[in-house]
Amino acid sequence: MKIVIATKNDGKIKEIKDFFKEKGLLFSLRIITYKDFSDFPDIKEGSSSFLSNAKIKARHIARYCGCRALADDSGLVVDALGGRPGVTSSRYAGPDADDATNRKKLLAELKDVTSFEKRTARFICRMVLWDYDIGQLNLSTGICKGNIGFTEKGTEGFGYDSLFIPEGYNLTMAEISRSEKNIISHRGKALKKMSDFLKKQLY
Repeated sequence: MKIVIATKNDGKIKEIKDFFKEKGLLFSLRIITYKDFSDFPDIKEGSSSFLSNAKIKARHIARYCGCRALADDSGLVVDALGGRPGVTSSRYAGPDADDATNRKKLLAELKDVTSFEKRTARFICRMVLWDYDIGQLNLSTGICKGNIGFTEKGTEGFGYDSLFIPEGYNLTMAEISRSEKNIISHRGKALKKMSDFLKKQLY
C-alpha cells in the first residue's frame, strides 16, 4: 500500500516513519514524502480547526499524487493565552517563523503567568487518511495534556517540545526518548489509532 505523508515538516515525517517502523508496518507500506517529487505543492490551510486543515491537506495531496495521503494538523493550545497559538502554532511568530522564534514568542506572552499550575496547555492532533478515488478513509485524534515550562530544556523533538512538560512528568517532551514520546504524545496517540486501522486493511 503506497501512502504519501502530506507535509514538508521533516520532524513530523520522522515521527510518523519511526512510529510505523516500531509497529512493523514499514514492511507492508510504501511511504513516500515530498522529497520524492520535484514540485510537491504547498497547501494553504486557512481553516480555524485542526480537522478541517488536515482534511484540506490530505485531499489535495492525494489528488496530486494519485495515491492515499496521510495528513495531520496539530498544534499547541495554551489556556492562559485563550487557546493560542492553536492552528497557527507553526507560524505563530509570523509566516516565515522557525521553531526557535515561535518558542521565544510563546515565552514572552507567558512572562506574566508566573505560576506553573496556571501554564496549562495541551497538544492536539487531528489525522486524516484520504484515498484519491474513494475520499476519506479514516480519522483519528490524539491529545496530550501538560504545562509550559519557564525555560527550554532538551534537544529531541521539534516545535514546542522543549517547553512542554507532559502531565505526570518532570521532563519536557524534548528530554524523553522517542519511543516513549510515541506512546504519550498527541501525534503518537493519533498514529496508534491510524495504525490499527491500517493493520485491519493490510492483514
